[in-house]
Amino acid sequence: MAKNAPPRWDRRMQQRLARGEAAALGELYDRFASLVHSQAHRMLDDETAADLVTREVFGYVWENPDAYDPKQGSMRSWVARLTHRQSVRRLREEHGRGGTDDDALEERVHRATASARADYIVASMPASLRAALELAYVQRRDYRQTAADLGVTEDEARRRLRLGLQLLSTAHTRPLEGTSPPGYGRPL
Repeated sequence: MAKNAPPRWDRRMQQRLARGEAAALGELYDRFASLVHSQAHRMLDDETAADLVTREVFGYVWENPDAYDPKQGSMRSWVARLTHRQSVRRLREEHGRGGTDDDALEERVHRATASARADYIVASMPASLRAALELAYVQRRDYRQTAADLGVTEDEARRRLRLGLQLLSTAHTRPLEGTSPPGYGRPL
């Protein structure tokens, strides 16, 4: 398979959606609804708004299956980008009604985007890195205890923690103009 070829599941899903298979939408929803809802909720801090964004994202996917370009990244990345855009649009609409200043809105969008990217990065990283980070930062273990709990050498535990933190550090960087944030594939 070519280096940039999308996974077989993504190609098949797009074809099924393009044919109008309702079962395909159900399968896509089952696979990505929790990602969409949690990302929208993290960004909007509002359960009702997150529910609405979830419906809008899957409605868009159903009505526009050809908008997904497998050459631009995975179906998961595309759905995450759609969620991000829709959530930012909602934040901006809310800003228009609330009368907050533009700098405060942009800072809120940046914080929400960074949080959503961090969630996405953690969910996408290999289980071995995620487990090391959870032991060290959630359960407050040092690298020696983490190594013992994981059954790996101390050097391996330090390597996993360092790599996991390096991946997470990209969540708070602002992307360069014309590029997508880390974890969201290439721009559309």
